[in-house]
Amino acid sequence: YIDDIKEANKVLVEELGANMVTVAKDVKLQVEFNPAYISEYRLVGYDNRVLADEDFEDDTKDAGEVGAGHSVTVIYELVKADEDSTESGLKYQDSAPNDFAKETDEWLTLSVRYKEPDGDESKLLAYPIGQGDYTDDPSDDFIFASSVAEFGMILSKSEYVNEGSLKRVIKKLDSIDLDDEYKEEFRELVDAIRLND
Repeated sequence: YIDDIKEANKVLVEELGANMVTVAKDVKLQVEFNPAYISEYRLVGYDNRVLADEDFEDDTKDAGEVGAGHSVTVIYELVKADEDSTESGLKYQDSAPNDFAKETDEWLTLSVRYKEPDGDESKLLAYPIGQGDYTDDPSDDFIFASSVAEFGMILSKSEYVNEGSLKRVIKKLDSIDLDDEYKEEFRELVDAIRLND
């Protein structure tokens, strides 16, 4: 949807190459959490894009294309295994963690399956993620992405928004460097909706 000259410049000039040149097709992401570290999780957004487990390896199942210069952000809400769970028992598992889960320092594994632009057989990349990947000092891009997710949850009146508020979104946005006009435009949108709320 193009509604002004800035959006036209973004879509038709700055991002045209990214939208026209596919670097990977049928891209699928799968996250497997280690129950020894993560007791519960919830995917934020992508409700209409969730695949069944068996579809991840099925090359006949369509998935999204990724163009040159594109990126994908996926956000999960996590409950650490040593924290109080929101429900009794494990929601996503049938049994206790196995020995490997208890002995490894991996929190999760991110698997990416994709096809070359002219290929029909998918390739698999797997990235174990653990304590070494954790930070108490998230990047401005992470804070911005989490602000967008919170804003979406507020607008959709999500049951999971808890203490989320437009005021809190603005506070988070004001704590980072909004280093491009699109981030600044998002900040203005949140402020305009807050004032009209």
